[in-house]
Amino acid sequence: MSVEQPAALSSLDEMRSRRPSTFSGNGLSDSHRGAELYAQHCASCHEGQVYKAPNAYWLGIMSAKNLYNTMASGIMQQQASALSEQERREIVEHLVQQPFEEAFVEPKYLACKGEAEKFSAFREVERTGWGADTRRFVPKDVAKLDKGDISRLRLKWSFGFPGAMRARSQPTVAMGAIFVGSQDGTVYALDLESGCVRWAYEASAEVRTGVVIANHSVLGELAFFGDLIANVYAVKATTGELVWKVSADNHHSATITGTPAFYDDRLYVPVSSLEVIPAADPKYECCTFRGHVLALDASDGQIAWDSYSVDLESAHVGETSLGTRIMAPSGAPVWTSPTIFASANMLIFGSGENYSSPADGNSDSIIAVRLDTGERIWQRQNVEGDAWNVACMMEDNPNCPKEDGPDHDQASSPLLISTSSGDSILVAGQKDGRVFAIDAETGKRKLWEVDIARGSIQGGVHFGMAADGTKVYAPVNDMNDTRNGEWLDPEKARPGITAIDAETGEVLWSHIQEDVCGEDRPTCDPGISAPVTAIPGAVVAGHLDGFLRIYDNETGSILWERDTARGFDTVNGVDAFGGSMSGAGPTVAQGHLIANSGYGLYFHEPGNALLVYSVDGR
Repeated sequence: MSVEQPAALSSLDEMRSRRPSTFSGNGLSDSHRGAELYAQHCASCHEGQVYKAPNAYWLGIMSAKNLYNTMASGIMQQQASALSEQERREIVEHLVQQPFEEAFVEPKYLACKGEAEKFSAFREVERTGWGADTRRFVPKDVAKLDKGDISRLRLKWSFGFPGAMRARSQPTVAMGAIFVGSQDGTVYALDLESGCVRWAYEASAEVRTGVVIANHSVLGELAFFGDLIANVYAVKATTGELVWKVSADNHHSATITGTPAFYDDRLYVPVSSLEVIPAADPKYECCTFRGHVLALDASDGQIAWDSYSVDLESAHVGETSLGTRIMAPSGAPVWTSPTIFASANMLIFGSGENYSSPADGNSDSIIAVRLDTGERIWQRQNVEGDAWNVACMMEDNPNCPKEDGPDHDQASSPLLISTSSGDSILVAGQKDGRVFAIDAETGKRKLWEVDIARGSIQGGVHFGMAADGTKVYAPVNDMNDTRNGEWLDPEKARPGITAIDAETGEVLWSHIQEDVCGEDRPTCDPGISAPVTAIPGAVVAGHLDGFLRIYDNETGSILWERDTARGFDTVNGVDAFGGSMSGAGPTVAQGHLIANSGYGLYFHEPGNALLVYSVDGR
């Protein structure tokens, strides 16, 4: 029987998903006047590899509000001064491929009053998950959700992010509030009980990281986060007042994907990039970005140290068949939250693929550096010879490195686990479908390895695992069509979740999720790209099919599930709908289950909903 070859990517616009019922037919053609205006006034920098000048696709995933405000009153005000109001709007329309009136939406919310606007006292025990501990385990006295009550979870309230097609900032609960970022850059502190807004801060671009709430020894409770264009912020956690803002990297494609980690009055910031995307242009000189982690003084944002995943700066190493210069080494982005091993004075992080040839020894690695100085202690490469960018998703694009992938990043944060014998080990998951353990002190000894998935560029273990003691929960994505022309055997796909004994590598149970998408949902998948969250007795997962599911930690059976890929009435009056869940995982705190729904990028279903569940909806 012949098997139809999946299509390769033909346009970068295919990577941006929109909700058909709202946006079908609203795409704008190249004949739209904004295309000409962009070419005349913007392209020489934004398509010319000028530092801190992102290319058109990169700009297109920013919100219309951010783009317009940048030209009207922000850092591009001088460059846009010759443009009329209408011309600025048309450039925005061209970039986001939506009519301006539909795309530009101001924040809309109900401000808290009375008792609802008051913050409770900060409790250090509330600091669970990214930003504090990458194991993503919520203890009983913080979760306050008994296993026997899970079946009674009901929707309590929902919040709609205005004008958004994705909701991918990890919600954080502290001091009686939910702290969460959004696509238009607004960071909210929402009352946990009602969803009213205690404060809102407008960042310069989308905030997709989690918001880290921590108690600074001098400044008190602060909230830290990063944005799409690599700015890092500290604001007062109870007012939203800006304390400091710094740029983590001046590269035009730098971004912050992973949630920063706070420890002992320092903030550790992972820096990634989207340079793999402009590399799809055969004329683009790929590539110059290098992944790194910065240590910032949490009081003022000053850099204490900066540790790069790739040691050498990129240099001209050759030409493509079109004569475009190849720059290398590059890539090895850090797009996960760092793991802090305080007793060993270590900070540990994973790296992604190289972007250009030749691949070096730093990609797809776990790297340990000194917590106090950033000096490298050890490094372990888990996949050799991995160089990839989006040009590899297209047919005969000369900017694809000769290695052509496999793009099997060290995607999820390594989990630091103490064994019954008192040893410290790291358990890590890879996009190729492997989960393995190594000794944390040296990184030299591999203790065990198990294959739990088929793997691919959007397969295997993606954004994050969780651990309850020595039991690890590994989510599996395993998309069958990754839109790069590669045929993947669907019989080998294992989308779902697997529990593993961290001491032995024994698979305790696996749940392979049935595909419930249907033929009318082409960007729906059953797998789990988002990180999972563990609580006593259960593990919570948001799937790409829009379902939020809770699994029994002993058997893997489903205790509770809800389909979030639908419309919701919201407390702030914004039309909201759910979709794929990715990037951010569920949060459990104070008897509430909180999850974002919607991920309108990279062939997933869009949405703009923040959903809050509680026992009986009370």
